[in-house]
Amino acid sequence: MTGGAGFIGSNFVLSWLAQFDEPIINLDALTYAGNLENVASLVGDRRHIFVRGGIGDSCLVAGLLDKYRPRAILNLAAESHVDRSISGPEDFIQTNIVGVFRLLEEARIYWTGLTGPEKENFRFLHVSTDEVYGSLGLHDAAFKEVNRIEPNSPYSASKAASDHLVRAYHHTYGLPVLTTNCSNNYGPFHFPEKLIPLTIVKALAGEGLPVYGDGRQVRDWLYVQDHCAAICCVLSKGRPGEVYNIGGWNEKTNLDTVYAVCDLLDELYPRKDLISYRKQITFVADRPGHDRRYAVDASKVGCELGWKPVESFETGIRKTVQWYLQNQDWVASVQSGAYREWMEKNYTDRAKSE
Repeated sequence: MTGGAGFIGSNFVLSWLAQFDEPIINLDALTYAGNLENVASLVGDRRHIFVRGGIGDSCLVAGLLDKYRPRAILNLAAESHVDRSISGPEDFIQTNIVGVFRLLEEARIYWTGLTGPEKENFRFLHVSTDEVYGSLGLHDAAFKEVNRIEPNSPYSASKAASDHLVRAYHHTYGLPVLTTNCSNNYGPFHFPEKLIPLTIVKALAGEGLPVYGDGRQVRDWLYVQDHCAAICCVLSKGRPGEVYNIGGWNEKTNLDTVYAVCDLLDELYPRKDLISYRKQITFVADRPGHDRRYAVDASKVGCELGWKPVESFETGIRKTVQWYLQNQDWVASVQSGAYREWMEKNYTDRAKSE
């Protein structure tokens, strides 16, 4: 699998090896959001084979495929933060488009050389996002797999391009691909530039909690372990060439999400002055082209493959806040100088322009 030291990838690796003995070759470039501490519990476990490198390194990928002869490739490697894509889109083009193209090429060459059951059973599973569908109105039906692709940010455009490449490799070459488009994930090991971990970290530091615009943007929230279970389900039972939307059926405004985090912190880790963490909320200038609402209809994966989320937003967000409270050393370790520089640039500038 690729991207196995990132947020979703590391959760998947840990979940997989907790259930199965089948080894995982974990290829990750260890950019700012990739962290080997996420999989530190697997040190010495022979089922976890870590290789540092990017999906755009064709020679490295070809060598790994030749050496380990995997039955599947799971692509979770991606640049994934919308704000970063706005200020620096080129990395997103290189990883999410060029990198996926090169990975697909090596997968196609490898698959073409297989025979019999190995070839028949091979799968290439590509993990994508609901953001490729664009933005919904408040009363619009949730996105289905047949919805038109209408990305609105450099990030979502790069992911849409990779989705199209995956589809093309199936229809042109016959490569047995699967694509999943998930809603907003949250949970352990989430890099603290995204809304939920950012709110937790800044609240505990006594800093302002930045909320874009009026905070009424709506997102569907999916607990990361539920997403990992869905990936397993699609890998084992999904039909090649198909797209599956993975959602949590938990639509919340950004402001309500921040309120939920603050209320849990009030309960589990109250401020010394007993004032609610809600008082730290600060509204900042909205991001350019901010999509108003995302929501996916996950009926297909439920009806066809039998998957459904286990966690409600209430149970999942409690587990998430508890994890961050219990793992503050991990949070401190990922907040490097580069991270602090980015946060200063992104949020201080927005606060000034509000």
